[in-house]
Amino acid sequence: MDVPLKKTDVSLRKKALITGILFMGLGHILFLKQQVKGAVYMVTELAALFFIAFETTAAGLSLNFNGILIRGIRGFITLGVFDPSLPVTERDHSIFIMIDGLICIVVLVLLIAIYALSIRDTLKITADYENTGKLSGNKEFLHTVSDRAFPSIGLSPVIILLTFFVILPILFSFFIAFTNYSYPDNIPPANKVDWVGIKNFVDLFGGSSAMSMWSTALGRVLAWTLIWGVTSTACVYFCGMFMAISLLNRDIKIAPFFRGIFILPYAVPATLSLMVWSNLLNGTFGPLNQMLMAVGIIDRNIPWLTDPNIAKVSMILANTWTGFPYHMLMVTSIMTSISPDIYEAASIDGASQWQKTAKITMPLVLTQTLPLIIMSFTYNINNFGAAFFLFMGAGATVGPPAADTVSTNANSVDIVVSWIYKLTLNNPQKFQYAAVLAVLVFVILTPFAIWNYTRTKSYKESDL
Repeated sequence: MDVPLKKTDVSLRKKALITGILFMGLGHILFLKQQVKGAVYMVTELAALFFIAFETTAAGLSLNFNGILIRGIRGFITLGVFDPSLPVTERDHSIFIMIDGLICIVVLVLLIAIYALSIRDTLKITADYENTGKLSGNKEFLHTVSDRAFPSIGLSPVIILLTFFVILPILFSFFIAFTNYSYPDNIPPANKVDWVGIKNFVDLFGGSSAMSMWSTALGRVLAWTLIWGVTSTACVYFCGMFMAISLLNRDIKIAPFFRGIFILPYAVPATLSLMVWSNLLNGTFGPLNQMLMAVGIIDRNIPWLTDPNIAKVSMILANTWTGFPYHMLMVTSIMTSISPDIYEAASIDGASQWQKTAKITMPLVLTQTLPLIIMSFTYNINNFGAAFFLFMGAGATVGPPAADTVSTNANSVDIVVSWIYKLTLNNPQKFQYAAVLAVLVFVILTPFAIWNYTRTKSYKESDL
């Protein structure tokens, strides 16, 4: 049965909570007998107040509540001030100001989290006091810190790297999607970047007739990206499965030799393989067309990389060549763990080889490799190399052009990730539209990634 707090205990919790709310860590020092922890909290808040209240000027520190955090957040809101009277090199750079503002916002969120943690810790300590009748002091706190120091020190570099190399770039791409950052009118520092709200999303999703070509390009690229993701994933997976099943057939005496040969496409970097395929499939001088014409199969060159429909087929075939060995290895490792007794029992029942494959092998392999299929789909959706390096020799647009390619930079075989690349490097540079596409890819693929991760054994067996 729970023991109710005494009146003095209630007073202790109230006093510690109020003082902790007024100034972080003060309740720990005055009432909870944890001066060391309270000092850490207080130093954190003092540092935050310093960077909020004091500005470094030529005359020294100035108490004007215009510190780094305030300037960073204000700069994030305004993205700088455009002053054409200043030399270009001295004007505000909106993108750098946005990045500084994002860092300040992340720091501010972290400070708020620490503040909330201090309040939660106060409630926890007073709740423990309710149950035990005593307060844990500095000795217990230092002992707890020493026990947790190693994992904390080990994880801190990873957390810092994740913050600055994963979270901040994602946030930066997200917020760029709500600006007019584009060439030539809004490239800093010569010009200023401004917030435009959801205008870019409206433009790409067909909100105005003047931008209809962009919405048409988006629809075409999204449709092909999804078709490409599903088709290429199915091809590499089932081709790898077919090879694995074939090479595990006991009638093939030199299966290890063939398995070693089939590993070569996976051993060679995909970029090199795709560039080799680009030369092989060249419509004018490619060896494949010359060979087919030499044996009389065709009487004119096939535009493997320049015809929109044939180029898509070529893209899938080249990707299958580079991707099937990985799936062959995975399926082979799973099939070797299947008990031979199952196949012997099926043979006794009169099952044919096809029936054993369809009723035993495929269901077991598909069950085990479902996360692999999801991961492969996510990879192929972002397979920049297949949409770019294969078509490097196919013209200035790096692939067969579409009707709106000159305006939108999206050709007939571009997937979303290759279109993002071209929007940021080719004229016209539309960084804001590239950011919208990046946000779109993130929104679509994140559920797949989360679902795939939650299906893993390590996640299910975790105690967290």
